[in-house]
Amino acid sequence: MVPIDTVLVLIIVAGATILFVTETLRVDVTALCVLVALLLLRLIRPEQALYGFANTATAIVAAMFVLSAGLVRTGLVEWLARYLDRFAGKGEWRLVVVTCVLAASLSAFLVNTATVAILIPVTVILAKARKVAPSRVLIPLSFASQFGGVCTLIGTSTNVLVNSMAVTSGLKPFRLFEFTPMGIVLAVIGVIYLAFFSRVLIPKRKGLDEQIDKYRLADYLSEMRVVEGSPLIGKRWSETDRKDLADIDLIKIIRNGKATWRASATKIRENDFLLLHGNADDLIKMKNNYRLETKADAIIDDDQMQSDKIELIEALVPPRSRLIGRTLRGAEYIERFGCVALAIQRRGKILRDRLADISFDDGDTLLLQCHRDSVPRIVKSSDVIVTNELTQLHLRKDRAFIALAIFVSMILLVVFNVLPLLVAVLSGAVAMVLGRCITIEEAYKAIDWKIIFLLGGIIPLGLALEQTGTAAWLANIIMTPVMGMGPLAVLTCIYGITAVMTAIMSNNAAAILLVPVAFSAAELMGVSARPFLMAITFAASTSFATPIGYQTNTMVYAPGGYRFSDYARIGLPLNVIFWIVTVLLAPVLWPF
Repeated sequence: MVPIDTVLVLIIVAGATILFVTETLRVDVTALCVLVALLLLRLIRPEQALYGFANTATAIVAAMFVLSAGLVRTGLVEWLARYLDRFAGKGEWRLVVVTCVLAASLSAFLVNTATVAILIPVTVILAKARKVAPSRVLIPLSFASQFGGVCTLIGTSTNVLVNSMAVTSGLKPFRLFEFTPMGIVLAVIGVIYLAFFSRVLIPKRKGLDEQIDKYRLADYLSEMRVVEGSPLIGKRWSETDRKDLADIDLIKIIRNGKATWRASATKIRENDFLLLHGNADDLIKMKNNYRLETKADAIIDDDQMQSDKIELIEALVPPRSRLIGRTLRGAEYIERFGCVALAIQRRGKILRDRLADISFDDGDTLLLQCHRDSVPRIVKSSDVIVTNELTQLHLRKDRAFIALAIFVSMILLVVFNVLPLLVAVLSGAVAMVLGRCITIEEAYKAIDWKIIFLLGGIIPLGLALEQTGTAAWLANIIMTPVMGMGPLAVLTCIYGITAVMTAIMSNNAAAILLVPVAFSAAELMGVSARPFLMAITFAASTSFATPIGYQTNTMVYAPGGYRFSDYARIGLPLNVIFWIVTVLLAPVLWPF
């Protein structure tokens, strides 16, 4: 008979898995719900409630965000990215290879989402200059950042997390470059694969030059003149009582041939031309009910939208953006940047209705219309990534040198065992602030608190799996059919399960659930758990088959104009290749 504690833990695991997969709740909220459930059901002790937040993995991950931000804020990483143009040649093949090598190299030491955030606009513009579809380059960029992440202990949060769980269970900690031999083998294989097969397996998708068609907006933009007797005269747009026509947005007011920005705060006059955006039927009602006259040729094409110092830009909402969870209205985005959101794209789906009330998620892209003078401010904002513009590069040479010196010193202190990893990265993070490479406010903002709370809430679940004997029970149930075939079969099975779970849920959550099972399986077989842990780490940190399997995949989804199937077409064979190579190479580097 299965113990009641095991049943309760399994129920929590099942519930958490469903929430992670369906994304009914944010991953950090799901993790906190798991933590509360464990406490209420007395599956962990109250003093263990903060075990996840006090875990060394959580502290190291937070410090790495700050260290990465120090290198980014000083302009050092972007300066390296701009050198892509010098080495990328004139064709697609070389651009893909050089982009992959740079992304992998940076991601071995920096947070890969930060690396990809910087490289997306650079890559898109370089691809456009070479008349290459951005879709051919952006998926390789995302994948290559994952290649680099598995080359060092600090490359991804998953590596750090698995190392922390291993140490807690009595294993010797992983060295900083212990991942490197297999990581480099996989990275080389991955770059070669992408260089030769990206042109075959990744279709050319519509790029930024087709924004109007991409967002299907042309029929939803109309320019109307305010005629005598209109109830709008003398009122600001926000003061008008439009009731059932509240979804119509005022983009700009044209008065005497000149555009008036911050249009919502401007009082409307007779003979003003209003550029309106909304549902076609609503626009017709607006015209009839408010005495507006439709201007001839009212449908606005892309050329017209780009004229008169008006620019159409596409902006990606990255992880850690302050827009996440907020709405356009709540974020006061229009007031801050003097621009208008014409549409939102979420994983290929175009959202046009009630834009002001849609809560943003990371990976969303906004089609923004703004004055040309506002573009540099938007580009510099850390809340969005403008994928079709580059701002003037400001390399803070003095601070960049200090930031690089701090980072290299941190690496050397760990490599030569002068300081433990936790002490070294915390010291480095503090040094970034004291060295004025980053302000304390920027340091707090750089930390992805969603990941921190995910770790804080979900790590105790791994503890519960071990303490209640659930991990051993699962190892018996899941691994018994393959244990008789030897540890290599178990290794193959663990990698496959981790890869599947990572494709549909948080990679850190997948690792936390499977590490205790791996330990139990190793104990039952009387072999070392180290190769099993490496399989989990590599499988959880390299997810190519879906746009939701890894954050960087989500980040390039909209800028590349991809479809869900594009990832499976190019990513699934690569996942299988990594699976085979890892299973064959891991026992050689880490014997059973």
